[in-house]
Amino acid sequence: MNQPVLAYGEKILNESILYLDGVTVTFDGFRALNNLSILLEHGELRAIIGPNGAGKTTMMDVITGKIRPDQGDVFYHNQTINLATLDESEIAQLGIGRKFQKPTVFEQQSISDNLYLALKANRGIWAALSFKPSRTQQELVEQVLERIRLIERQNDPAGSLSHGQKQWLEIGMLLVQDAQLLLVDEPAAGMTDSETEQTAELLQEISGTKSVMVVEHDMEFVKALDCRVSVLHEGSVLAEGTHSEVQSNATVIEVYLGR
Repeated sequence: MNQPVLAYGEKILNESILYLDGVTVTFDGFRALNNLSILLEHGELRAIIGPNGAGKTTMMDVITGKIRPDQGDVFYHNQTINLATLDESEIAQLGIGRKFQKPTVFEQQSISDNLYLALKANRGIWAALSFKPSRTQQELVEQVLERIRLIERQNDPAGSLSHGQKQWLEIGMLLVQDAQLLLVDEPAAGMTDSETEQTAELLQEISGTKSVMVVEHDMEFVKALDCRVSVLHEGSVLAEGTHSEVQSNATVIEVYLGR
């Protein structure tokens, strides 16, 4: 495994959950990622913003193994694992979970059953037919239902939930899988103001025990997250800082916020 350039300082790198080091991805001559380096610490909540085509989705694809970089490394868990050498299933088994913009839940099943189906377990047909949750599993599902604000509706079909509540359920499905790094794609899209506020609170609550990376366009939602923000442009990090720092950055305003 190649040693990364210690641009962040050795102590910070050794305490990182995720470190992309000089990652480049090219599609038919177009550089979707251009020597991208970005670091996420254990328990950190990070917002990723940037114009369309900045490389946000490609970055998520690289982290989850959907795309293998042309150059660079993707280090996970204190640099002990290089994700760039693994496939999607291997990466998922390491505790990296991704929630796409459009929620995908089992709409005919109850909310609690969606969480039980997401549990790490033998998923063969006979195992599924005879599955009986242990007390520990029941307690875990109850805790997650409380956290995602759906405990009172646990027996309702998932299809009866609002768009925002389905987003919460899908986040809950990642939590019962014991994901240590959650990649969340535009969670505030299509939500009511109340749901948006509660979603920001939920992601703040999850961070600390989990690491969370959120790709988002809604700057009010990013402000509510109250976390460090990375701005991507043309496949690289253009700026990093607090919400107010990036919002007042002249270059960020020119290439993104001023549009």
